[in-house]
Amino acid sequence: MINSHTPNTSPTASSPDAETRFLDRATGRIAYDVAGAGPLIIGVPGMGDLRSTFRHLTPALVAAGFRVATMDLRGQGDSDTTFDAYDDPAAASDIVALATQLGGPAIVLGISMGAAAAVIAAAEHPEAIRGIVLIGPFVRDLPSSAVQRWAMRAVMGGPWARRAWLAYLPRFYPTRRGEDFVEHRARIASALARPGYNRAFRAITRTSHAPAEAVLDQVSTTVLVVMGTKDPDFPDQEAEARMIADRLGGRVVMIPEAGHYPQSEFPELTTPVVVRFARQVDDGIADA
Repeated sequence: MINSHTPNTSPTASSPDAETRFLDRATGRIAYDVAGAGPLIIGVPGMGDLRSTFRHLTPALVAAGFRVATMDLRGQGDSDTTFDAYDDPAAASDIVALATQLGGPAIVLGISMGAAAAVIAAAEHPEAIRGIVLIGPFVRDLPSSAVQRWAMRAVMGGPWARRAWLAYLPRFYPTRRGEDFVEHRARIASALARPGYNRAFRAITRTSHAPAEAVLDQVSTTVLVVMGTKDPDFPDQEAEARMIADRLGGRVVMIPEAGHYPQSEFPELTTPVVVRFARQVDDGIADA
């Protein structure tokens, strides 16, 4: 249920023309924006990010005739920190609830952790999801040593997690950061500085993506995988992208020189790819 909606005044919004609303869930609220009119698209950010990560994609998709809803994950942005779960299945359930509330089905754009949630939603509720775009997708737990796992827990496990994340964030943009990177990073810093949000963020960093990997073969919708050729999260970016696409029966678009957020780092390359995919899905082209 939507319990409130106001003209957008939140700096975490994905578009200055968006309308910020809140979706009531059992133990908290999910913040989201809606802009445009037409077939539904839902944007889902990744760990430590905000719905404003779609600030370049949203206007283009609205101009192409879509209604775009961009949401904050649990415990991030303007969503609440009162939830009892912050993992991929929980985020997937929020996607489906939002699609249902807004009269879906929806095309879902999932970034990083948001991609895992999109996969689970598509596998478990195919009636609600008619296409997925997976950008820099984490849909499995990458192999790592015990030392690497310990280091991650040490860095992200304490009250210093916010500072560590903000210090690491520029690495995700290896080639260029754009004129609005500083502003976007400041929004993330402000969001994480509020009471309860650092705790929720630490919970998110412990998420396993095994539930997404377990249902990869159950996804039947149209899939596009978008990966930056310099994404620092993956040792072999193209191999990871093609493995995911092969498992899902989708196709791959590699964005040259881009890191983990190609939609922000190279919007002029990424936006047309996403818009074209959405139009093809809307036209019912199976191999979009």
